[in-house]
Amino acid sequence: MSRGLRRVLAAVAATATMTMGLAACSSGDKKVDPPAEIVVNRGQSSATPFRTAADGEVLLDVTTAAPGVSWGSPGSESAVVSLFVDNTYSTDIVIPASFPIRRSLALGHLAKGDHTLRVAFAADRSAQAATSARLTSLTYRTVVPQDTAYQALAHAPVVYGRTGPPDATAPAGATGGPFQNAVDDTPLLAFHSEAPTAVAGHRLLTYSMVWSNEDGGSSTAELMAQWGRTADIEWTYQVEIDATGAAVPGSALIQGPEHTTVPFTGRYEGTHPVLGTCTANNTMCPNPDASMRFALSAADALDPSAEARERQLDANPWTYWVMAQEVQREGKIDNDKAPNSATKISDPRNYVYLIIRKTTVGPPNTDDNWVGVSVGVRLSGSAQTYRSAKIYPLWALRRDVPAATAVELPAGTVAEDISSIEATRVVGAGRDLGARIQIESIERAFLLGPNGLPQQSFLFTPSKATLTPAAPTAVLFRRPTGGS
Repeated sequence: MSRGLRRVLAAVAATATMTMGLAACSSGDKKVDPPAEIVVNRGQSSATPFRTAADGEVLLDVTTAAPGVSWGSPGSESAVVSLFVDNTYSTDIVIPASFPIRRSLALGHLAKGDHTLRVAFAADRSAQAATSARLTSLTYRTVVPQDTAYQALAHAPVVYGRTGPPDATAPAGATGGPFQNAVDDTPLLAFHSEAPTAVAGHRLLTYSMVWSNEDGGSSTAELMAQWGRTADIEWTYQVEIDATGAAVPGSALIQGPEHTTVPFTGRYEGTHPVLGTCTANNTMCPNPDASMRFALSAADALDPSAEARERQLDANPWTYWVMAQEVQREGKIDNDKAPNSATKISDPRNYVYLIIRKTTVGPPNTDDNWVGVSVGVRLSGSAQTYRSAKIYPLWALRRDVPAATAVELPAGTVAEDISSIEATRVVGAGRDLGARIQIESIERAFLLGPNGLPQQSFLFTPSKATLTPAAPTAVLFRRPTGGS
């Protein structure tokens, strides 16, 4: 994890701690301790009291597990529990594994006082093999209006799941119907970013969500090359707020079908917009008609100009396991595929996952005329270069923000086998206008371990290099050889 993201997450944690302290000091009410665990079997529910010491946006952190469940196993993909606060449906939790996973959920704006959380095993949307669900380490956090973190939580969207059939490009294993997000393209995380606007005191809030996969859009192989993941990250909702924290009328936008930006015309629950996932690549529509509801905490803040969005996955390593399980189950992995397959990937544990920071200097990229970067990796004792973009120029990295990519390597490769990492300037189909690419650093590099979880990054290094038409390739990292 980079220093920048550590600071962001530390600030969020500090804010939550401070907020709980504020709430606790504001009331002399007796504290209600959450239960040590809640276990619900198929067909059962369990209710437990909790108390908020102040009005505010309430977050629930909880660790989940479900015996016999595994996201990659057909018929055993998940157990789903539905949470109800004071008998009002709040959110579903899709539990994809038998091992513990820490989740953060948004329970909405609650008044000071006593409340009840009811956890119900949702048999209608759980896999047949799922028999029970276990919730432990429940922690409630109340963020009060006086807190600087409050506005980002107050405007966060509630997202209903997808209900339509898969599109024509979806894999054979993709499902339709009202509960498809229990086994397919399930929401994993949410986060937000903030930016100033042209109006003094105003802020632009943008909310994003991470899904386990996407059934439409780019091929799995292209996703690995251009984004360093098969999970899907999309912005969902954007709104400008004024100095008082109120939404500026007419400023609310969603990312609609075909990645268009359209005004939000749907309903709100208080200040929370209610969106629906309406396409195979997880874009939004108002007026949802699905049955599954997801209210994930968007408390984590990320500056996309300073941090790759994939850092959210890095901070939640279990997401890499989930995304790999889904592409395996859906037949997107083929260890015997052609080396330059445009659709299939090999086992995700065969890839090195990198983030490159770069800047294009000179004529800016356009849709017709652009230059990008392909990352190359060489292994000790081999003259072959393994490239992120393979033989496809369109898979090169063109964005000038910290950009994630993944490079496929032979099975069994370990970090110590990597002798060098290089960057190559790639020209699109249009004219080469001569722009230079300034490489600034490799932000992280890791492989997945045998358990499918990220190993520790073996590299964070400044890598100053300039790629030009005359010198299109530069070595960014070379492993030292010989003695100490």
